[in-house]
Amino acid sequence: MRRIGVFGGSFNPIHNGHIALGKAFLEQAKLDELWYVVSPQNPLKRNMTLLDDDLRLAMTRMAIEELGDERIKVSDVEFHLPKPSYMATTLSTIRNAHPDAMPVLLIGEDNWERFPQWYKHDEILEQYHIYIYPRANSENPLRQCDLPPHCSLVEAPLFDVSSTEIRMLAAEGRPISHLVPECVADFIARHSLYRC
Repeated sequence: MRRIGVFGGSFNPIHNGHIALGKAFLEQAKLDELWYVVSPQNPLKRNMTLLDDDLRLAMTRMAIEELGDERIKVSDVEFHLPKPSYMATTLSTIRNAHPDAMPVLLIGEDNWERFPQWYKHDEILEQYHIYIYPRANSENPLRQCDLPPHCSLVEAPLFDVSSTEIRMLAAEGRPISHLVPECVADFIARHSLYRC
């Protein structure tokens, strides 16, 4: 059975940390494919100002195309689901559409801490393997022995970069090419994205 990694997020915008983490997830979880699932709305971040869905999707696609790895893909599956999008619904939708595959979920430590608030979180724990990415400078570092069954840690470099920081820099017209793929930096500059 194929293993499809599901890396969901707003990717507002996608940055080099997302790319490196996805590569680590792909290898450590022994995935056949990795999907960057662009989310139109996070139920736990309802007040977050998002760039237009299609623009975020376009930037994510161009960043992944630049990698040239056919195993890594971009999905807009959540664009076609009721809003707000819930990961339990996303995972079951992928599983139903691809009966020969098993989704494997990647989430960050911040989402893991809020995981009990997720819609059908107990169902996700029962049915899917979850890989968790530890947060940089965590006061209480995650340990594999503390995790429930079917949960694992992703061992990857901890990147001190965030989409929020990138949006702030872009709004001020400052360079961001060291934080995002060059094609994304060019796209943001060309379309004056994130400018006030």
